[in-house]
Amino acid sequence: MYNIIGQALFISMLASFILSGMALLVSRWSLTRSVYLAGFFADVLDFFYLPLRQIFLKFSDTRVLDKWMASLKNRAHKSAFAKTKKRIVLAPHCMRSLDCPAHSTQTGIQCKSCGKCVFTQLKKDAEKYGYKVFILTGSSYVKNILKMEASDGVLLIACDYEINKVMRALKGKKVTTYGIPMENDGCFGTVVDYQKVLEVFEDFKSFPSL
Repeated sequence: MYNIIGQALFISMLASFILSGMALLVSRWSLTRSVYLAGFFADVLDFFYLPLRQIFLKFSDTRVLDKWMASLKNRAHKSAFAKTKKRIVLAPHCMRSLDCPAHSTQTGIQCKSCGKCVFTQLKKDAEKYGYKVFILTGSSYVKNILKMEASDGVLLIACDYEINKVMRALKGKKVTTYGIPMENDGCFGTVVDYQKVLEVFEDFKSFPSL
């Protein structure tokens, strides 16, 4: 009896190792090319995220894992995101000016379009493409915003860790996520390649009502 249990556990562990390894390989490929079964392999990495994160923490960099996972999920979500009708942009406050005059509410920083940072232009362009912009001081704001703003598409501008974190948190909800990673991490002075933002707006071009 114990021998059978032991064999079953060994087979399960071996299968888990092979499956998660394949998922990691596919997620790395997703950085430069389209991949098959992106959604399935993204689910595999979500399931094994915590142990994989510990492995990357010890032998590599956890940011690499989040980058691969965010890229794979973008591949998996692209078709569904293109079909969304009411979209919002969630962006981090760390991209704003250090002397930003805006105040914060339960839905994030209320941009005054003062022209001191990228958010003035981002708001203008986002509205042209049918998005409403929210500037967050933390991922805890996401739930409040989605309660107050009925949306089926969420475009995330953030570091890879936060993109993956929010994608995992919203998994199974009635929203589709897509992410644009920033060029650097940090609590202030972060930047996004704005050309990439415009390219994403164009790729998913539509004019839903705000």
